[in-house]
Amino acid sequence: MEKVQVTIIGAGVIGLAIARELADHASDIIVLENNDHFGRETSSRNSEVIHSGIYYPKGSLKARLCVEGARLLYEYCQTHHIPHQRLGKLIVATTEAEIGSVRSLHEKGRGNGVINLAIVDAGQIHAWEPRVPGLMGLWSPDTGIINSHALMESYYREANQAGVLFAFNSEAKSITRQGDDYEIVTGNDEYRFRSRIVINCAGLYSDRVAELAGLDVDALGYRLQYCKGDYFSYSGSAPVSRLIYPVPHENLTGLGVHATLDLGGRLRFGPDTETVDRIDYTVDERKKGTFYQSACKIITGLEKDRLMPDMAGIRPKRKGSGVMDFIIREETQNGLPNFINLIGMESPGLTASLAIARQVRTLLQGSSSGSGL
Repeated sequence: MEKVQVTIIGAGVIGLAIARELADHASDIIVLENNDHFGRETSSRNSEVIHSGIYYPKGSLKARLCVEGARLLYEYCQTHHIPHQRLGKLIVATTEAEIGSVRSLHEKGRGNGVINLAIVDAGQIHAWEPRVPGLMGLWSPDTGIINSHALMESYYREANQAGVLFAFNSEAKSITRQGDDYEIVTGNDEYRFRSRIVINCAGLYSDRVAELAGLDVDALGYRLQYCKGDYFSYSGSAPVSRLIYPVPHENLTGLGVHATLDLGGRLRFGPDTETVDRIDYTVDERKKGTFYQSACKIITGLEKDRLMPDMAGIRPKRKGSGVMDFIIREETQNGLPNFINLIGMESPGLTASLAIARQVRTLLQGSSSGSGL
């Protein structure tokens, strides 16, 4: 039976970043992906924003890895010529009741180590963006946008050139601990191989992969719920030149319908937040009126007829109340040495991808079971 040192399950942006990171530290790496290409799901269905780390609780993985990841990502983009732009972001209070939330976000961001944040008044907002009706705003100059497809292509190319094997259309059907290894069965032909290390970054299916390995995902808090977000684009020239965000939802269930620009200057609104029980990327055109109302709260003078259904994405949120952090955990304590789970890897997963990859390498090198890395 064939044996490899590392198996990575999932070829989204995080799986690709991990493959690239481990390529110089492992002799044999295979990446299993159940789609016919990398980055087909959450990684390519998002706002393509490089976040700064404002929103997340101090000390959380999301906060730490977002701040570190943004720095690494900008450096990577410059070195590898990945299209990106530091547009900056305004989080605006449009009512008196929201002003306190803007101040709290400022303090939270500073506590997380985000630099260059500034509170701006209505006059400054109007000078920058005459169509934005903010009473007060939080200015994040280091928030940016990126071509996520070019980023993933670069990660893939580097990993591939370093000898990483990618197996597309290959779904993990079973994972069984056998001695010091894991026996993995893939696909309809039930191809079997062994792997010393397994890294589960299967995104929307990561809780199911953890179950395949024998973990009680409900007891461990790994169970996912799908959170769908639709986007509507705005035709014609954009009335803003920065990213414009409302005050986020309570418990960070969503960042609110916000205005983002792509690298071509196209304006898009979204995502909204809808809990769903199945994967469906159809945009509900009936939401146009609701999107228009939400968009008009942060940008005035919009024309409803210029809003058009664009795309939908689904986020792999962990079930639970409050702000749910990433799970990045080596599972020796749960009887699965050299098995690493990455669960609930929603936003800011793209921003944090390089930092997450470093975290995984550190976990493996520090594993008490001995990873061989």
